[in-house]
Amino acid sequence: MSTIVKIFIFLLFSQLLNAQISTGQDVTVKIKNLESNKGKVYVAVYDSEGAFLNTGLKSIMTKITGNSCEVTFKDIPKGVYAISMFHDENDNKKLDSNFLGIPKEDYGCSNNARGLMGPPKWDDAKFEVKDKSITKTITL
Repeated sequence: MSTIVKIFIFLLFSQLLNAQISTGQDVTVKIKNLESNKGKVYVAVYDSEGAFLNTGLKSIMTKITGNSCEVTFKDIPKGVYAISMFHDENDNKKLDSNFLGIPKEDYGCSNNARGLMGPPKWDDAKFEVKDKSITKTITL
C-alpha cells in the first residue's frame, strides 16, 4: 500500500475517533457592559443546584477588550447548567464586597439572574444544553 493511502486512512480514522470522543456541545458566554478594561473576568459553569456559586464544573479566566469579553466552554454534555461571572477589576482573584456583603465589582449570572437580598437562585440562572452549541449573553 502506498504511503499516501496509509496517511489518508490514518487521518480518516483520527477524525472518526475525535468525533466519537467529543459528545458535548460548546457553550459560549458573551459578557457586555463591563465598567472598565482593567483586571480580568472569571467565568464558571455549574452542573447542579448544590454546586451553584460554590464549585464550578469548568472555569475560565479571560482578559477584557472594549468593556466586554467572550469565553467558550468546550464539550459540555447535555443537561442543565448555570453560569456565573465576576470582574476582578483590581486583580486580587476575588469578588470584592462592602461591609454589608454587597459586591463592589461587576458580577452576573446566566439569564441575567439577579438575587433579591442575596445571591441569584439556581432556578433563575439555569438553562439546558441540548443537541446544539449555544450562546449565553450576560449584560451588566
